[in-house]
Amino acid sequence: MTEIDKRNGLQRAFTVLLIFFICIGCYKSPPSLQEAQSYSTPALLENIRSSGVLRVGTTGDYMPYSYLHKGSMDSLQGIDIALAKDLANSLGVEVEYVPTSWPTLMADLKANKYDIGMSGITITLERQKQALFSLPFSSGGKAAITRDENVEKFQSISAINQESVRVIVNPGGTNEQFTRSNFPNATIILNEDNLSIFQRIVKGEADVMVTDAIETRVQELIHPELEAVNPDTPFNFFEKAYLLPVDHTFKAYIDQWV
Repeated sequence: MTEIDKRNGLQRAFTVLLIFFICIGCYKSPPSLQEAQSYSTPALLENIRSSGVLRVGTTGDYMPYSYLHKGSMDSLQGIDIALAKDLANSLGVEVEYVPTSWPTLMADLKANKYDIGMSGITITLERQKQALFSLPFSSGGKAAITRDENVEKFQSISAINQESVRVIVNPGGTNEQFTRSNFPNATIILNEDNLSIFQRIVKGEADVMVTDAIETRVQELIHPELEAVNPDTPFNFFEKAYLLPVDHTFKAYIDQWV
């Protein structure tokens, strides 16, 4: 190697080193945890712990998950009501039940009226466009419930989808969606109060309701005049989970708790 080649090689080496040190000088280390936290808004989990309250949105009209025993939020009972207390205990906070409804369920969540929806809520694509769900905790399907003497008449969707059949349903949830999609020829009766629907069928003011199979089992026990139609082989399949705002840290906690 000639002397000129050596000088050129050294110059190239110095150039590379110079670029390297310039890059180091321009590089800014990532922010510390404290700095990163100052850039972001407090997470929901942190807010719940600092406030000492877990706000649970619930409809209070869906046995066996959430129902008003004596007509007030203080008398709430059900599977999800008991589990809400367990979740609050795991967080070391108190639980506050926030009334919501099936028509306003998503709007109330987006308006930050509650932290988590616990009311036997079904996972749907439409709801997933706006919010997150926990891991599913149960699965089921839609089944019919009617008076004992009409069970054989309503064995299928096509049998119910007749002009002479009065199908009663509560508005705003998956029951109404299923009813309108599958029974366009039937007479649809909207009933604002979900819990009073079954008594109206007993009285003969409606013929049939299609709801979650688990609810038909509960209601046939409460009303001896009614019978669930094939609850072990429902019309469709779905999963239930807890409704959450878009906060992945909070979702991770709820999933672990589930």
